[in-house]
Formats: sequence, C-alpha cells, structure tokens
Amino acid sequence: MRGRQRVASRDHISGHEKEENQASVRLPTVKPCWQRSLRHVVVASLSSFLYGYHIGVVNETLESISVDLSFSGNTMAEGLVVSICLGGAFIGSLFSGWIADGVGRRRSFQLCALPMIIGAGMSATAKSLWGMLLGRLFVGTGMGLGPPVAALYVAEVSPPAVRGAFGGLTQIATCLGLMGSLFIGIPAKDIVGWWRICFWVSVIPATILALFMEICAESPYWLFKRGRTIEAEAEFEKLLGGVHVKAAMTELSKSDRGDGSDTVKLSELLFGCHFRVMFIGSTLFALQQLSGINAVFYFSSAVFESFGVPSDIANTCVGICNLLGSVVAMILMDKLGRKVLLLGSFFGMALAMGLQVLAASYFVSGLGAMYLSVGGMLLFVLSFAFGAGPVPCLLMSEILPGKIRAKAMAICLAVHWVINFFVGLFFLRMLELIGPQLLYSAFGSFCLTAVIFVKKFVLETKGKSLQEIEIALLSQETTQMN
Repeated sequence: MRGRQRVASRDHISGHEKEENQASVRLPTVKPCWQRSLRHVVVASLSSFLYGYHIGVVNETLESISVDLSFSGNTMAEGLVVSICLGGAFIGSLFSGWIADGVGRRRSFQLCALPMIIGAGMSATAKSLWGMLLGRLFVGTGMGLGPPVAALYVAEVSPPAVRGAFGGLTQIATCLGLMGSLFIGIPAKDIVGWWRICFWVSVIPATILALFMEICAESPYWLFKRGRTIEAEAEFEKLLGGVHVKAAMTELSKSDRGDGSDTVKLSELLFGCHFRVMFIGSTLFALQQLSGINAVFYFSSAVFESFGVPSDIANTCVGICNLLGSVVAMILMDKLGRKVLLLGSFFGMALAMGLQVLAASYFVSGLGAMYLSVGGMLLFVLSFAFGAGPVPCLLMSEILPGKIRAKAMAICLAVHWVINFFVGLFFLRMLELIGPQLLYSAFGSFCLTAVIFVKKFVLETKGKSLQEIEIALLSQETTQMN
C-alpha cells in the first residue's frame, strides 16, 4: 500500500499531535488541487442522476403505464406508482447511516446501485399494478440510500474551498437525470410499450456507478474513524496531493480521534446533546418537501396540459429551469454562502406560489391564467434549484459532527422521504378536494415559514473545514448551556 511506503512507522502517525503547532506554521500556501477529487465526486454523482431519473420517469409514462396495466382513471393507484418508491426510499434512508458507517462510503454506493438495477428490471417487465409497485419499491430503497451517502462522500472528499460547488454538482446530476427521464419518456404516448424501455435505460448508469466506484477513493474521514490511519493518509494523497496530507491529517485529528464513534445511541440523536442540530436538519428537510416541489416534478405534465400546453414543451422548460438554477447554485455556493441562497430560494418559491394562486382565482382567466400558472411554476422550479434543492443535504453534511454524521443524516433524510411520500400520494386527491387556490396557498405558507426558520436557525459554513465547523458549533452549544 502506498501509505505504508510513505509512512515508516506508527510513531510518525502519533507525532501529529506533537507537531500540531509546527504543522500549522508549515501549512501549504497553495490550495489543494480540486481536479484530483473532481473525478471521484463525478462518479458519486451518478447516484444523484439515478435519483432524478427515477423521480421523473413516471411523469410522461404514467398514462401509458396505467393503460397497459389496467388501472387507468384510478388516481389512488396512479399516486401509488409515483409514491411507492418514496416509501422504499424511507427504508433505505433510515438504514443508510448504519450502512455507510459499517461498510464505508464506496461499498454503500455499490449497495445503492444493486436494488436500482433489480427494481428497474422488475418495473420494465411488470404485467400488473402489483409488479410495478414491487419494482418501484426496490428502486426506492436504492434512492433512499444514495443521497445521504453522496452528501457525506462529497463533503468528506472535497477541499473546503470548492465543497459548495461540488455539492451543487450533485444537484446538477439530479437535474440531468430528471431531464433525461422526461425527454426519453416523450414517445411513450405514441409508441406502445415504450415506457418499458424508459425503465431499462436506468440500468446503464446504475451499473456504471457500481463498477467505477471500485476504483474511487474511500472517505479518509471514515477510514480515520475506523482507526485505519495509514489508509486515510493514502486516500488524502490521492484526493489532495502529497503536500497537503500532513495538514489534512492534523486538522482531522483535532476533532475526530476514532474513539468509539460507532457507539452513538439513537436516544442521543433525538433527545440528547445533538438535539439542536438534528432539529435544524429535520425541519429544513421537512420544509423543503412541504413547499410542494416534488408535486411539481411528479405532475407537471398534468398541470400544463390542463392549460393546453403540450407536455413535451412544458417538461423541457421545467428541465431547463431546474438545470439553470443548479448551475447558478454551483457558481454562487462558495461566494454568497449557503444561508443567502436558502433565503432567496424559499422567498422566490413563495412568490411563485402566489402567482399560482392568482392564476387559479376568478380575477384572471384565459391566456392570463395560463401565463401566470406556467410562469409561476417555472419560477418555482428555478428558485428551488438555486437554494432549497442543493443546500440542505450539503449543509447537514457540514454541520453534523463527525461522530454522528452518517446516522444523523439518515434520520434527517428519513423525515424528507416520509413527507415526500405523502405529498406524492395525496397531491392529485387534494387538488380535487380543496382546489388549487387553497393547496398552493398552503405550499406558499410553508415557503415563507422556511424563510423565517433559515433566518433564525441556519449557520453559515462556506470556506470552513469540517473540523472548524464542528468546533465552532460545540463552542456555541457550550455558550448557550452556560
């Protein structure tokens, strides 16, 4: 192993603490080369691509699926096809922390790809509603495992100066997956059985993820936490370059010394000293989903067609807005910071929902209603993509202490999936029962609530190392307790 050739003995490792002050003086003036870690982040982002693809794959194809599998006109069955994968995602997300801490980040990505391959094949060959639901459930477990592990991995392998941009890259991958599913689904209404091809296509990126992750770097943070210090140094060399290894190891040893970090109890996360950061993460993910964003992604075709806008044109516009907003987020994440993007994003989403409410009112009709509704939906997607979409996962992977990072992320994202499931399941039904005005007003109210919450509770993390963030939060908690 390369690390064993470079490090002569364990005495050198233990010398990190003794040389801490000297090391801080000799910190390299040149920042770590971001190109080294980029290729590893790109491979990890395939899990985000698959997440986006499976979120959108039923958008254009749902009508064809319902006809072929004989449940056309049953809105509850259609809602189940959309949302059952979210139930599976809840299960996958709930166990993601324990899997990521148990087998490592790389193996977790491979385990994420496996049910996506199996589930996609089951959906593609389904002969009944139940076969489709079972396949979507399998896919969902992989969807639930992928995002939290991707957030952990990107935060742990990225240099601090570009961590926000790399976090934005995973959101771009999600957008590309969503756009890909929408575009490939366009012929579904004209070609019998085309929806089966749409599911088979997703097997390709899932297979690439499983194979290429074998040659990617493991997280040095996970290796260090497991006591595998020499291997952690070797991975830091692969990710940052040899000149930055000693500084990275010194920084890592300040807060995380590998002393039983896997023994954290669930009660400590929910009721103990980590309650505040868990509350921030869970609430942020809850408000993200209560904004109604995934209802837009799942059912945008139906909403646009109600105004006579062809679904292929509508979905193309949605995809472009989503991608454009994600690119803006990637550029600005490390310049403006996470908090500013969140505030602007949720406020823009609230404004967009206001336009939707106005479009559904008696004061506007005809072309005016169509322009307001379509424009409001596109503004909503654009606003979401540059803040509320990419920031929460990245922010939580930054502010969660290393001891609890994987397991706490799993619980926070489990909240995300539960609410996502119910929004997808009941959106069409609620639209029928209470109408668009009340429903969109509720979504807009949650967006305004999110603005207030972010202003009060969310901390800025741009440009700081994970250890600096953890030490700052511990200091803040101690001050509040006193």
